[in-house]
Amino acid sequence: MAGKLTLERITHRFGGGKPAVDDLTLELHPGELLALVGASGSGKTTTLRIAAGYEQADEGRVLLDGRDITRLAPQGRGFGMVFQHYALFPHMTVEENVAFGLEARGIRKAERLRRALQTLEGVGLAGKGKRAVQALSGGEQQRVALARALVIEPRVLLLDEPLSNLDPTLRESTRADLRDMLHRLNVTALFVTHDQEDAFAVADRVALLRDGRLLQVGTPETLYDLPASRSVAEFIGRASLLPATVSGGKAAITVGGRSLRVAVRSGGTTPVGGSGLAVLRPEMLSLAPARSPGPAAESDDIWSGEVRERRFAGGVTVYDVMLDGGQGVEIASDVRHARPGDRVEVRVVADAVAVVEAAEEG
Repeated sequence: MAGKLTLERITHRFGGGKPAVDDLTLELHPGELLALVGASGSGKTTTLRIAAGYEQADEGRVLLDGRDITRLAPQGRGFGMVFQHYALFPHMTVEENVAFGLEARGIRKAERLRRALQTLEGVGLAGKGKRAVQALSGGEQQRVALARALVIEPRVLLLDEPLSNLDPTLRESTRADLRDMLHRLNVTALFVTHDQEDAFAVADRVALLRDGRLLQVGTPETLYDLPASRSVAEFIGRASLLPATVSGGKAAITVGGRSLRVAVRSGGTTPVGGSGLAVLRPEMLSLAPARSPGPAAESDDIWSGEVRERRFAGGVTVYDVMLDGGQGVEIASDVRHARPGDRVEVRVVADAVAVVEAAEEG
């Protein structure tokens, strides 16, 4: 049965210095997959280790289904753990690796084998129990590590960069498999990743950390479409942040003296004083060759600019454009013929945009 994991006002310092985790509160609902993301040193792994019991918080509590387990040893929590490098035993077969945790819990050999084989089948490795782990692919080894964590029937599963050792092609397919398996098995899972694509593909919700503090937690769509702050907008995905003034549910985005008015996304926060930065994702902008100057062009809701760089990205070409007025923007376009130095026109094609405070969080 999936458990409910709560981290309540967790603070942890190494050597009495600046907090590695600072007053962090997170709640994982039974069967939920939550990803911790952030730059190196943001506190992701420390948070995971506190949840697992390998580190003790200086302040705050860890709760499982409402029961305080803050001081409980890791082996007493009944959590499953998948390490970044899998930590498989090379001298053991696949089924022996999976059964190892059961042996440590005093389960008899026949029952260990039965449960190991059943769990291997559940992660798509039926019939491979007798193989040596070295004979498996990276994706299969990841599944063995997952099976070893799941065979003990954990209330919560903790994963530390579970996809980082896979090549890009295998990583993409394994994301979907991992999400499907965890949901099918109804496991509550907390996993650390520095890769936003991994988090977005696997997690039900994403928690973004910076300097040990929680900046925002929500669905991947919420963090992308409605960032709570400038820091979230800059870290999640790619964005051009342009000066804007909010009034009457509209944002006037001004570059080079020309303002384009766009609706503000509902559900976000309005900057104090009505002035902030509009968050323009590359797909929210369109690009077209510049027309001859004239009254018609001047009256359109466009900005003019010059292409600085371009890169092919499969279905779209991504352009770096410097707008007249000195603001740079990134545009994902199906236009392929524009080259550095070309004059272009830029429009906002999104129905609505998010607007965030211009100042960084302290």
